Amino acid sequence: MSLTSRRRTVTTWVGRVPVGSDHPVVVQSMTNTDTADASATAAQVVALARAGSQLVRITVNNDEAARAVSDIARRVADDGVDVPIVGDFHYNGHLLLAKYPDCAAALAKYRINPG
Repeated sequence: MSLTSRRRTVTTWVGRVPVGSDHPVVVQSMTNTDTADASATAAQVVALARAGSQLVRITVNNDEAARAVSDIARRVADDGVDVPIVGDFHYNGHLLLAKYPDCAAALAKYRINPG
């Protein structure tokens, strides 16, 4: 077994999960549901967290998805699961975050893909 050396990095926090520096590599996954379907997406977030994901990404690609995010976060918490939810945005992230402040507040982190 070969050992890989790690670069020196600064710790950043995603919710309660430290990422970088000397912290262990974080297991993350992403849902494949339609985020506008809050029930299905929340169920998948819960399942992924219970399977070992320490961060779960959800796509926030349109108004319907952005409107569902706070409901998803509430459902996950109501199931007794405490996992940071990361919003995976595309070119319109800045618009959706400004238009839906409840979405912005419910997410632990924003991942904005410029294209």
